[in-house]
Amino acid sequence: MIGVPAAFSKSYAEARLKFLEAAAAAGLAVTAQVHPETGVDGETLAMDVALDGAHDAERLLIVTSACHGVEGHAGSGVQVFALHDAEWRDKAHQAGVAVLYVHALNPYGFSHTRRVTHENVDLNRNFHDFSQPLPVNKPYHDVHDMLLPEEWPPTLTNTAAIALYVATHGPKALQAAISQGQHEFADGLFYGGVAPTWSNLAWRKVLQTYAGRVRQLAWIDLHTGLGPSGIGERIFACRNDAAALQRARAWWGDAVTSIYDGSSTSAFLTGLTFNAVYDECPHAQYTGIALEFGTEPLLQMMQALRGDHWLHRHPEAPGALAADIKKHLLDAFYVDTDAWKGQLISQARQAMFQAVDGLKGG
Repeated sequence: MIGVPAAFSKSYAEARLKFLEAAAAAGLAVTAQVHPETGVDGETLAMDVALDGAHDAERLLIVTSACHGVEGHAGSGVQVFALHDAEWRDKAHQAGVAVLYVHALNPYGFSHTRRVTHENVDLNRNFHDFSQPLPVNKPYHDVHDMLLPEEWPPTLTNTAAIALYVATHGPKALQAAISQGQHEFADGLFYGGVAPTWSNLAWRKVLQTYAGRVRQLAWIDLHTGLGPSGIGERIFACRNDAAALQRARAWWGDAVTSIYDGSSTSAFLTGLTFNAVYDECPHAQYTGIALEFGTEPLLQMMQALRGDHWLHRHPEAPGALAADIKKHLLDAFYVDTDAWKGQLISQARQAMFQAVDGLKGG
């Protein structure tokens, strides 16, 4: 068994090494889809996959990290701890549930301390049928220029303009305008892209390889950023399906929230990653949640995202300013304390045990 703090890492390269070592110690083979870009220190980037259980298992639990790259510090720690957790692994084996660990859906963002992919795309807004007209987020048009001013830190005038928007429309309206997803501003926040990203295609390949014939499929997608610090919100991560929501709440408790009824801290979103499950695993009964662990207050987190996107638009920024922006972004999605890490492990572990019980109950 590994200690909780030791499961977490300060960089993508360290996290990947710990994941590969944990899989090897568990006797599991790892397959890697190598990313076309390199990491911040020139390291290889990859979406690494380890299957713990039978390849032909009818019941499969998928645990993923780093859909939003910088959030991988937290998600990777959960995965590494799980691979060292003999009690957890025995629980899944005894139930006949295979567990698929997908380390770093977005390895580029993880390494470069960005939430988005190398295409500047929010992966969790990128799953659309791109042969059809894409959704239009009109409220984002009104805030784009305000969110990404020419100067950073923002001027008092810019700060006052945002405060006026919040006072007029409310913080929830600002959150919805920003985070719903948009396809018109390629340099903007929560950009969903106009074509599938590398991570989109790689994730689909994982599903085709490991889950195409699964009868019952559960998925826990590990995220950070929203809600009270250290508290894991269980957000329904399926299409708006009453039967699937009923299953999710039977497995993970009535506290499971939903973007469809307004009970989640998340706004209503488009182009979500789970859409790939329906495309690639049409015969599976699917039940999933995003397990979202809180870090900082919403407006503080949004400010960190604004800074990161400003830096992307201004690579000529002084080194000290760039480092400060990166630090604020990391702090917004990863609380580097033993207490916070302990909260993540205990809650994620509980959710994984519950998922196995749900799948076993059939």
